[in-house]
This record gives sequence, C-alpha cells and structure tokens, in this order.
Amino acid sequence: MGPGFPAVLVALALLCSSQAWAGAQQYEPLAASVQAALHAAVADRAAPEPIFPSLQDKIAWLSEMSRRLEKRMPDRHARLAFLKTVYYEAQRAGLDPQMVLGLIQVESGFRKYAVSSAGARGYMQVMPFWVKLIGNGDHNLFHLRTSLRFGCTILRHYLDIENGNLYRALGRYNGSLGSPEYPNLVRGAWERNWSWGQRYIEPRK
Repeated sequence: MGPGFPAVLVALALLCSSQAWAGAQQYEPLAASVQAALHAAVADRAAPEPIFPSLQDKIAWLSEMSRRLEKRMPDRHARLAFLKTVYYEAQRAGLDPQMVLGLIQVESGFRKYAVSSAGARGYMQVMPFWVKLIGNGDHNLFHLRTSLRFGCTILRHYLDIENGNLYRALGRYNGSLGSPEYPNLVRGAWERNWSWGQRYIEPRK
C-alpha cells in the first residue's frame, strides 16, 4: 500500500466484499466517431479465451484468482468462466484485470444481478442508457459477457478522455468525479485482494 493511503479507506474497501458501492455513469453526448468506435467495441463477439504470456502464467493466474474468489463465487465452473472473461475483456480494453476485479468488488460485490438505486446493472454496474447509445436491443446488462464488455469499454473510454488518469476515470465511471472516496475504494480493493505482480498504473500521488 502506498504512503499516504488512508487506513480508514482500506478498511472500507475490505467491507466491499459484501456491500456494493455502485454509482452511475453520467450521460454525455458523444461525437459520432466516438459513438461508432464504442459501438464496434461492444459488438465484437469473439470467444473470450484470454491470451497469457505462457500456459504456466495462465494456470498460475487462474488458480490464484480462483482461490481468492472462492468464498464469493463457490461454483468452480462459474468462477473460472468469470475469471477468464474478466481477463479477456480487461486485456482487450487495455486494462489491468486485477484492477477490474477490484472495481467489480466495489461496484457490485460480485453479484450478477445487482441493481443500484440509480438503475445501474450487473457485475460492473453499467447504466442502461449505454445500451441505447452504443449497443443494441439484444444486449442484457445482467449477462456476464455483456456486463464486462460494456464496463471495460466504458472505463477505457473514460481513461482516454482523462488522458490515462485512472483516478479521474474511476470518478467518471462511478458518477462521482472529483470525490476521492470511490477511486480510493477501488484502489484499496485492488491492492488488498487482487494484486498480482507489477501494478498496471501507478496510484495518484
């Protein structure tokens, strides 16, 4: 844990295994080119078989993350399918899979059918307006693959808007831009429960 990270926020992050801290992405008009790019990003339905540096790395990552997730997701088959999809969609969007696991922990507590007070849905608590904006009528935000595809694509979009600033991108994702609580909760969950090797993005100082 980096210096200056408030201990109380670490404690709050630990509580998120059973509680969701979901917010709501805010609707913002998109340029036609951006809308088209995001639509193409969520439309690809390639099989979610993640690519690891080696078979040994794949076995090690899936085994370790499966062990950490077991209490929250007891069914082994469902757990491995979930982890493969997380890795695939995070990798596809240029995100750290462990950070995405931290975000899911905070957003939905790994509850597939979670619904926030604002109406955000699924593992990654995506707002329904995104389906109308960049998806199609067949997209169900409670579906594992759809939730992760939309969530990772949207976070990548916010990272691009914020020039790679994860702190601000997470604020946009949760609809709480400018407030430190949510980014710090995600960071705490990520570092405490899902860290694996070198961190993808250095924390905000």
